[in-house]
Amino acid sequence: MIMPMENPPTTIRDMNHDDLAMVSDIERRSYEFPWSHGVFRDCLLAGYQCVVLIRERRVSGYSILSVAAGEAHILNLCIDPEYRALGYGERLLDELLYRARSASVREIFLEVRPSNKTAIHLYQKKGFHKIAARPAYYQAREGREDASVLAKKLVIDN
Repeated sequence: MIMPMENPPTTIRDMNHDDLAMVSDIERRSYEFPWSHGVFRDCLLAGYQCVVLIRERRVSGYSILSVAAGEAHILNLCIDPEYRALGYGERLLDELLYRARSASVREIFLEVRPSNKTAIHLYQKKGFHKIAARPAYYQAREGREDASVLAKKLVIDN
């Protein structure tokens, strides 16, 4: 009987400027309307919590979290297309939730395309729920696409 190979070990660490080329490459291969290299650089410079998932000494995913005034906002979470459906997106999301809780965040938010069913399923699995829609939020091939705004309470008010 042949046993399936285990996924190689991964680590999550803070993103640094040396990671930006690989992060930008993953972004370009993942989205029709990707963030620019400069946007990622600006997130680092602004002090956002930017993290990368390392698989076999290579950046294979990344995420960016903004924390302010007791709230957090997931700005981006992406896994290299070659490594999707292996649980890495969930690992990154768990890291962001841990960091948000560590910063005493009360609630965490994100926007997601309604067409991104895989991401929506992951967020719902982790307790996010839709609280609003942002009309014409995302650039799309033909016009604009709305965003679903999802939220999750991390600290229950007494």
